Amino acid sequence: MNWLTHRFDLFHDPAWHVTVLGLDLQGRGLYLAALSASLLLITAPVALKLGGEIRTRWQTWALILPVIGIPLWTGRIATTILATLLAAGASLEYARLAKLARADTVWLLGSAIVMPLATLSSRGFPIAGWVPWAILGGAAIPLLGADHLDGFRRAAMTSFGIVWLCWSLANLPLLGRDAFVILFAAACADVGAFVGGKSLKRFAWGRAGLTPLSPNKTWGGVAGGFIAATLILLACDSFSIGWLLAVWIGGIAGDLLESMLKRQQAVKDAGDWLPGFGGLLDRIDSLLIAMPLAVLLA
Repeated sequence: MNWLTHRFDLFHDPAWHVTVLGLDLQGRGLYLAALSASLLLITAPVALKLGGEIRTRWQTWALILPVIGIPLWTGRIATTILATLLAAGASLEYARLAKLARADTVWLLGSAIVMPLATLSSRGFPIAGWVPWAILGGAAIPLLGADHLDGFRRAAMTSFGIVWLCWSLANLPLLGRDAFVILFAAACADVGAFVGGKSLKRFAWGRAGLTPLSPNKTWGGVAGGFIAATLILLACDSFSIGWLLAVWIGGIAGDLLESMLKRQQAVKDAGDWLPGFGGLLDRIDSLLIAMPLAVLLA
């Protein structure tokens, strides 16, 4: 047994535990909490020295870690509540961006609440089974309202929101405590993409644009995201090709989807209440494809 395998066996041992704010972390949970907190502490001097947006983002990350981490480690019910709150908040931002009518917004918000909560059902009804009914209901609203001017767009945008937001975030409880790994790896991949985009722009291929949808996205950023996602998944003892693709490719796709929506609506951010990021949708966009892919490729 090499030292790496021995180390992970050690941290899987439930005898290693600590209680923080009434939450008992043990084994792998303790290791992942310590790893994420350590990365924040290690990067603190650099973030504070650079100042500006970098410092603001680091401060927001410091606040996000316990807000996200505690529910994920508390258990399935707390994780489901977290997924519901994220889906509801993201749906409200999306409805404003998509210029949905009040009735469409109410239906989307209802789907954001029902779908994550449905994962608690003991009958094992798959959440994908709710999607067609939610889409049909969303399409029925402008249909029954006889909206011949904007009805099809409303139905299409509501349907997309149901799949992209409500169904995607309902996958969060299905990952169990592995959800923390996916969220952590996706967040670090975002940071890696930022660092890669800055540090590799000295090379022609590194500063080459990825797509007109997001001029700031470069192939250097893609490389940086790949490296960061790989290292974090390895450090979390959760590396697999499937999860690497989910975090890396899924993260890029989710980010670009939101960029496409924002460019269509001619806005920079989905909101302005989350310092350094904009809105909730701006922060979780990379998760919206990564999470269902992680469930599929687990």
